Amino acid sequence: MMQLGRHISGQFNAELESIRTHLLTMGGLVEQQLSYAMHALHKDDIELARKVVRDDHKVNAMEVSIDEACTRIIAKRQPTAKDLRLIMSIIKTITDLERIGDVATKMAYITIESSTVKERTFQAALEPLCRSAIEMLHQVLDAFARMDLEAAVRIYKLDDKLDNEVESVIASLTTSMIEDSDNIPNILTVMWSARAIERIGDRCQNICEYIIYFVKGKDVRHIDEHTIDEAVED
Repeated sequence: MMQLGRHISGQFNAELESIRTHLLTMGGLVEQQLSYAMHALHKDDIELARKVVRDDHKVNAMEVSIDEACTRIIAKRQPTAKDLRLIMSIIKTITDLERIGDVATKMAYITIESSTVKERTFQAALEPLCRSAIEMLHQVLDAFARMDLEAAVRIYKLDDKLDNEVESVIASLTTSMIEDSDNIPNILTVMWSARAIERIGDRCQNICEYIIYFVKGKDVRHIDEHTIDEAVED
């Protein structure tokens, strides 16, 4: 577990630990939503897809609650230095988590809306992409729990692998559109889903950047990922 700095106020310590714990709970829910959405799409499970849609409000509510807690701490405690970096990292991370939750919900809607589509072969291409995205999200949440700089740098680089997997699927689907014009609407929907999954990797990269910002006090946004190691060196 990440060790937060000690403060004269024990209540301040408790408040910081509370919002960090709530963020990780939110992250676990988003990971579950994404896993359910993938399973629903792959198994054509309409009821599970509807559950994902119904539970989206829980993710949204957690984002609002954590954001409000962070705002109260800033107003009440006027944190500085590393404490302020932690709170800012949490505020930014919950935004990315909420947007990943939105992707899960949209994928669930696709399952519901395409339940009458006879040809569902193309949807199978999304499963390995989704598994890669879920694993990346799981790893980055674990890194955030420990504020693990080395893990953040390593996970940041995993986005290349996911991007390549997505591009491979897109290329295959493009060929399928040429060969099977009757299924173009269905294929385009699957393409959109693949791009949405790709953006999950980008969101995970963002969270890696917030970890680096907390630990090192450096803003590494927009830095070439091939030079990320140099960027975090002392």
